[in-house]
Amino acid sequence: MPIRIYNTLTRRKEVFQTIDPGIVKIYVCGPTVYDSPHLGHGRASVVYDILIRWLEYKGFRVKYIRNITDVGHILEAVGEDRMILGAKREKLHPMEIADKYLLEYFEAMDRLGNKRPSIQPRASGHIMEMIEVIERLIEKGYGYVVDGDVYFDVSKFEDYGKLSGVRREELIMHRVEPDPRKRNPADFALWKTASEDYPLRWRSPWGYGFPGWHIECSVMSIKYLGEQIDIHGGARELIFPHHENSLAQSEAYTGKKPFVKYWVHCGLLTINGEKMSKSKGNIIRLNEALDRWGRDVLRMFYISAHYRSDVDFNENSIKMAEENLRRLSDFIEKVESIEKVESTLSEDEKKILDITKKARIDFEERMDDDLDTPGALAVLFNYMRAFNSILGTASKLNREVKEQVLELLNMVRKVFGILEVYEPLPSKGLVDQLIQLIVEVREIFRREKRYDISDMVRSRLRELGVELEDVSGETKWKIRKPI
Repeated sequence: MPIRIYNTLTRRKEVFQTIDPGIVKIYVCGPTVYDSPHLGHGRASVVYDILIRWLEYKGFRVKYIRNITDVGHILEAVGEDRMILGAKREKLHPMEIADKYLLEYFEAMDRLGNKRPSIQPRASGHIMEMIEVIERLIEKGYGYVVDGDVYFDVSKFEDYGKLSGVRREELIMHRVEPDPRKRNPADFALWKTASEDYPLRWRSPWGYGFPGWHIECSVMSIKYLGEQIDIHGGARELIFPHHENSLAQSEAYTGKKPFVKYWVHCGLLTINGEKMSKSKGNIIRLNEALDRWGRDVLRMFYISAHYRSDVDFNENSIKMAEENLRRLSDFIEKVESIEKVESTLSEDEKKILDITKKARIDFEERMDDDLDTPGALAVLFNYMRAFNSILGTASKLNREVKEQVLELLNMVRKVFGILEVYEPLPSKGLVDQLIQLIVEVREIFRREKRYDISDMVRSRLRELGVELEDVSGETKWKIRKPI
């Protein structure tokens, strides 16, 4: 079955066909590194990580670019670059802020189990290329200069608004930069002039300044992936104006359409039904969430909702993710513990073989249908129930049957990026003693009701492949087997 994916541009699911056979070129908007990554950043990163894992499972070779914004992202409410705001907050240079939070973001991505992109370019490292593209847009009549600023004239781009569906006459109601010097209200900045004391500024043909936010994505995607790409991803809130403007300036610059074949946007994450904001004090930092719940629980939570849907983080949803992960982990352990034997297939084993083959087909169908992770999870848990009802407490299983079951489970683990172990630990000797010591120290914190520390120890051990289980006042541990 071919992959079908929802394209924001056409507003329908389409059969996925790459520009170059067998190769997927994907560009995803990454973070603006002026503060710590939060749960929402985690959700978006896992969405595209799962997409890339699935494309690779289907046999594609993926070239994946995720940019880093460290200049030019103007917060319109105050008219100032987010990087400058972060620098003022912490009394550091903007590039110190960028380095600090970029390292924190990279750490969180690794801890979350995401595959690393092919390239992670920084906007500040591509200023000369941005200037060259802006010069060409001016030459072609799409850009114009006003007092050292350069704007893109949206009236010259006939298809402006085709991605977001926003009509030109409605643009005054949307997030646009107010400036009486602009030809049209929706014209957006390609370059902004900067005063001598501005900490982020570069020499340009129009004077010292800095690039607008949107130009970086056009420049870096074209540089590393070419003038036309297969997939452009990002959160739904980026559709307008960011992605609308990126599309316009890219197609105006290259003269080629489409700039992006499939626009793939993910939904937002809320906390207890509310949008995350500093004023509400409900922002949950990603590394803190990883300390408390661990990679696998968070990934299970993220994939429990379809990527295009909004997902709410609350006590019930994270508990459900923990329970679903425990069910899957217990099932994998059960299958692995069953003795593999050379024998003639019994009727029950034939049934197991049949439902295993069907589960794989059904799982692939759900994933091929616009990355339906909740549907794929439902297939998996239905399969587990059917397996248990057929096999019961049997302690032996035909070799072929067990291998087929484990192959299915290992495929699920790799595609979802859960219950994986990258550095399998030895299970005897000094390591056992060290784990037991850590467990005993954790127990002291539990008795003192210092649950923040005991939960952090549990999640860090889980990341290393060590599972803890608190039963009847006693903590037991086991080392999870690698795939």
